[in-house]
Parts: sequence; C-alpha cells; structure tokens
Amino acid sequence: MFTGLRVFPVLILMVIMFCYPREVLTSASTGLSLWVNYVLPALFPFFIISDLLMKQGFIHFLGVLLEPLMRPLFRLPGKASFVLAMTHTAGIPIGAILTCKMRKEGEITKAEGERLLAFTCNPSPGFMFGAVASGMLGNPALGIIIAGSVYIANLFVGLIFRFYGKNSPYRKINFSWREAWFEMESVQKKNKKTLGEMIAEAVRESISTILLVGGFIVLFSVITHMLNVLQISTKFAEGIAIITGGRISPSGGNALVQGFMETTLGCQATIAAFSSINSQIGMLVFLLGWGGLSVFAQVASFTASTDLRLFPFFLGRVLHSFLALITSQILLHFTAIPTMLPQSLTDRSYLWLYSLRWSTLCFVLMFFFLLLIAFFSVFWLKAKKVKT
Repeated sequence: MFTGLRVFPVLILMVIMFCYPREVLTSASTGLSLWVNYVLPALFPFFIISDLLMKQGFIHFLGVLLEPLMRPLFRLPGKASFVLAMTHTAGIPIGAILTCKMRKEGEITKAEGERLLAFTCNPSPGFMFGAVASGMLGNPALGIIIAGSVYIANLFVGLIFRFYGKNSPYRKINFSWREAWFEMESVQKKNKKTLGEMIAEAVRESISTILLVGGFIVLFSVITHMLNVLQISTKFAEGIAIITGGRISPSGGNALVQGFMETTLGCQATIAAFSSINSQIGMLVFLLGWGGLSVFAQVASFTASTDLRLFPFFLGRVLHSFLALITSQILLHFTAIPTMLPQSLTDRSYLWLYSLRWSTLCFVLMFFFLLLIAFFSVFWLKAKKVKT
C-alpha cells in the first residue's frame, strides 16, 4: 500500500507533463535561467573554495580562535563559525553541505549538527541585492533592508536554538594563535594529497553538487507552474483570502502558495500582488526566510547520508520567516526607505557578474570580520591574564 502511494504522485506528474509539454518546457527554462544567472555564480566558486579551506585545516584554525565566541552564544564548536560565514556568503544550500560534511567527519555531534543546520540557511547576498532588490523592486538600495532583515533574524534563530538538545561533551582547547596554527598544521600533515589532487577533487565534488541544486530548482519550477496551470494554486489562494478575512487578497495568497514551493517565483508574484513597499518587503523576507520546498528537498538530499533529522531545520525555517518579517517592519519603521534610481538588470552577463560581486564582497568581509574578532579575543584574554 505504502509503495503504491509513493509511486502514484510521480505517475500523476508524468501524465500532467505529457498533457502540457509547452508549459513544462517554459517553466523548466525559467528554472534553468534562475540557476545560471543567480545560483551558479553565487555558489559554484565558493563550493570549491570552502572544500579547499576544509582540506587545508582552515576551519580548525578558526575553531580554536572562535571557540570562546561560538560556545556561549550558540553552544557550538568554534569550527561552526566557518559554516556560519559561508552560508552568509554563498547562500543556500552550502550551510547544509558543510554541516553534513562536518558531521560525517565527526567534527560535531548530532545535536550540534541539527542546531547548526537550523540557522545556516540564507539566500545569497547576490540573489537578494541582484534578483530581488535590483531586478524585481528596481531599487538596489532596498537590498540593505532585505538582507539585513534576513541575516539579523537568522542570528536570532541561532540564539534560540542554543537551547535545543542536551549539552554535548567537548574537548577543552587552549585559546591561542599557536594552538590554532598547530591544529591547522596537523590537518595538513594528515592530508597526503597534493594541491593539484585536492583542487581536482574539489572541482568534481562542486560540479556534482551544483548540478544537483540546479536539478531541484528546475523540478520545483515545473511543479509550481503545473499547480498554476491546473488552477490548484488559485484554489489555495482563495482559501487563504477567506481564512484571513480578506486581509490577504487572492493574488497575495497566490504569492504565498508559490513561495511555499519555490522562493523566486513567490518573490516575483509578491511584487505584483502587494502595492505598498512595507507589504512587499515584509512578504519578500518572509518567503526568503522560509526558503521553499525546493530548499527542503535539497537539504534532505544532503542529510540523507547522515543521522541528522530534518525536523529542527523545519522549525528553524518557520522561526526565521516570522522573525525576518518582524525585523523588516522594525527596520522600515525606524529608518528612511533608501532611494536610488531604478536599475535594469536585463543583461544576463551583468546579472552573473553582479551576483558574483556581491557574494565575493560578503566572503571577504565575513572572514575579515571573523579574524578581527579572533584577534581582539586573543588580545583581551592575554590582557586579562596579565591583570590577574
């Protein structure tokens, strides 16, 4: 019985795709265009970089220096700071990929992995500034409020999830630059591969991962479009309008339904469904915090090879979406809406470079910020020891 239920939805989707071949082709092209213009430049270079940094022991270097910061704040080892930095740099789903790698290698416990997975799921800065703020809203400066709301809310989710799970035993680390350098050096000595072999392996694994992500985006783009063609999304949207007493219009409900499945399509529908800038930004960050079922499927594909459960991730996404909505309204209330001349991003080559530029900038700033924190932490502890 259960086996038949698992096959039935696939058969239904196959029949629908056979009946609407043109719509399938159009929606698949839309998903492929999204992957090429935004996801590929925002993720692929950083997949390679993150893999090489892990193999070279850089996360162990950061782990020693940032242990006093990550333990009290998030109840996570210092090594988790690398995952936190990369997810704010490259976006979904690199946080899940790195978390699963660390869990497989025994760098984190099960509870720590689920805790980390819950708040390392962000859209890339290139996507928020390029696709959403510049491309959809026509105002790149609004990306500051959108990205700020998403990132601040995500850190709050991390602080809330520090209470998730039991305390895990961990090894006491001597907090010093010498110890950090020793940890990185020991990892490099254990890795017998040459630099060329490591680069080749990182490229192969990154290509496989980025193609998997692209496949999920195309699949859910097709499914979402089929729901529109069959008027299923319309029925759900009308139900949302009735439940909310008309506070959300059917077009707004349709944006919610599309965003529930795939974030980008929901964001596009949001711009057309809501007229005020506060409502638009509120709904946009809500959908960006949720991520969409497409992201859930991607994360599930990576956690399948580990013992990490998906339920904490689901709770994190729900919390993130509502906290991002609240944060955005607070920011809009206390700050002036930034204005900038509308900027057209129709040139695909420019879209690619725009997304890569913002992701690279965040990558540099994030790691500079982490190293700066590490430097002042070491300096502060040394000064404290001298006084005592």
